[in-house]
Amino acid sequence: MVNVLICPGQGSQKVGMGKDLAERFPEARRTFEAVDDALGVRLSRTMWEGPEDELTLTHNAQPAILAHTAAVLAVVASRLDGIAAGAGHSLGEYSAHVAARSVTVTDAARLVRRRGELMLAAGRERPGAMAAVLGLATAEVEAACTEASNDGVAVAANLNAPDQTVISGDPAAVTRAGEGCKARGAKRVLPLKVSGAFHSPLMAPAVDGLRDALAQTTFMEAAFPVIANASAEPVRTGADAKRLLADQLTAPVRWVECMQAAAALAPGATFVEAGPGSVLSGLLKRIVPGAATVTLGTADEVARYLT
Repeated sequence: MVNVLICPGQGSQKVGMGKDLAERFPEARRTFEAVDDALGVRLSRTMWEGPEDELTLTHNAQPAILAHTAAVLAVVASRLDGIAAGAGHSLGEYSAHVAARSVTVTDAARLVRRRGELMLAAGRERPGAMAAVLGLATAEVEAACTEASNDGVAVAANLNAPDQTVISGDPAAVTRAGEGCKARGAKRVLPLKVSGAFHSPLMAPAVDGLRDALAQTTFMEAAFPVIANASAEPVRTGADAKRLLADQLTAPVRWVECMQAAAALAPGATFVEAGPGSVLSGLLKRIVPGAATVTLGTADEVARYLT
């Protein structure tokens, strides 16, 4: 069977995540312990017991989601063969590189912890906002952002599906762009609870710090191509991975193009979403109609997959 691995991003975290995996599968438990040791904190306790507001903090949510994905992959590694490509949404791109053995799970956990700290600091330095626009074509959203530019930065940051785009930037500009989207016929414009304007120019203060952290981390040749958010192109070398992961902070997540590229690389593949939730599988149905999907997040889902 040919598979494409897809890895969820921030927003998929919830209290209790991964606890059932750790209780049922030794490989998952060892993964969570390794991440705890690498970070020097009991992140797994926050994942399993909360409080929710602490888990939601960017520098906790990012390594938590990565750890959950890595724990699933550790359990199904012997069964999940024939991976033709991988991709991850924002933070999930790091998880995809863990799966492709470009970087170790412990190094990746330290990286995304640092990434979260840098993003949080950038958001405090220049507070931003994000809003999801539903039921409007991306080109129309981009036009509304351009019109709102007199009020500051407003960009299409997450191109999640043909009819779902997230805008990001200065709060006044995002509000005005949202109003422009409604005027163009958007079904809904939903403000997001975030600590900054992710994937926009407002994240620029975080880029140098992330580049430094990436430079100090060993990246190997990927076992399978990982499709980069910033370019929607497959990546194999460590140098390309580092460059595009740094670019990703201020570049849009070109998820529609990433999924189209994956489908072209592996026609007829099953898309396996590893980690918490099923958001990416839902988006995929609107990008590649008819694509087969499997979600592997809970212990029950993993057990069914193994049998």
